Amino acid sequence: MNFMKQKRIKRIGILTAGGDCPGLNAAIRGVGKTAIVQYGMEVIGFSSGYTGLIHKQYVELKEKDLSGILTVGGTIIGTSREKPFKIVTEDDNDKPDLIKRNYHELGLDGLVCVGGNGTMKTAHLLSNIGLNIIGMPKTIDNDVWGTDLTFGFDSAVFIATEAIDRLHSTANSHGRVMIIEVMGHNAGWIALYAGMAGGGDIILIPEIKYSMKKVCQTIEERYKNNKPYSIVVVAEGIDHPKSMSAARFLSESIQEKVDVEARETVLGYTQRGGSPTPMDRILATRYGAYAAQCIAEGNFGKMVALRNNELTTVPLEEVGGKLRLVSPDNPLVLKGRMMGVSFGDE
Repeated sequence: MNFMKQKRIKRIGILTAGGDCPGLNAAIRGVGKTAIVQYGMEVIGFSSGYTGLIHKQYVELKEKDLSGILTVGGTIIGTSREKPFKIVTEDDNDKPDLIKRNYHELGLDGLVCVGGNGTMKTAHLLSNIGLNIIGMPKTIDNDVWGTDLTFGFDSAVFIATEAIDRLHSTANSHGRVMIIEVMGHNAGWIALYAGMAGGGDIILIPEIKYSMKKVCQTIEERYKNNKPYSIVVVAEGIDHPKSMSAARFLSESIQEKVDVEARETVLGYTQRGGSPTPMDRILATRYGAYAAQCIAEGNFGKMVALRNNELTTVPLEEVGGKLRLVSPDNPLVLKGRMMGVSFGDE
């Protein structure tokens, strides 16, 4: 009697690396449920980013394990900032080989790496040593090159905007300058979007060189025009002394030059925690489902991306080492200027 050979069930892995952000569990769920339900794959989740891949620490993810996590912040499989290709000690030389050996010993047909710029760079290097890799872009900073949007960004903007909304009443009541600092080392997307959504009067981002003189001049002009308070939204990565926060620097500088009370608020990690917004849940789910589809189709060495609201892929080699920054002629910047928003430049 002849028996047909049964095709081996595909087995895939997923990891979340770098800083946490809202939507990671939605992404894990999107990948896992699509892989299991649509394609009949087995799914394992590596613990703590690339660390789990190095030490072969993982959990089997069944469909039931992916229920109830869509709305949950953080990541059920953990994360870390491990960079396996960064050589610090002699022992670090073994990490890429360990990863490759573990990948093959576990019988993986593909690996989804969820993260930001650093994660995508490592994903590309893993692809170069023969692993079947799919990248998925996440970061609240929205600065991953090659995609129009990263999940985590909308949630961060929502949190920052809500904070700005609350500061308006206090600023108005006391006639103060309220300075709110949001995340963004190199990219000012959060400051720009939250500043515009929250009615910021001055928005300072790393991509546009600002003048302290211009900032103070704008505040003075507002008081002269019977506008009793000002809201300043600032990205943490603007040019300022590193001995203090950007918000503190602005607060002290403004009070030295203008006869006004200034108070600062630094949002910090509150922007990265908590439940994702509906938009981030949808985006992470779309990315996750598409990543599983790419694996099923054998479309590796790519990062899933969103272009003009259409899902597509971008070669990983084009992503690493690049940043998607705010252009000074970004349409939202131009609209802000037309409405009287100052970006601190002359």
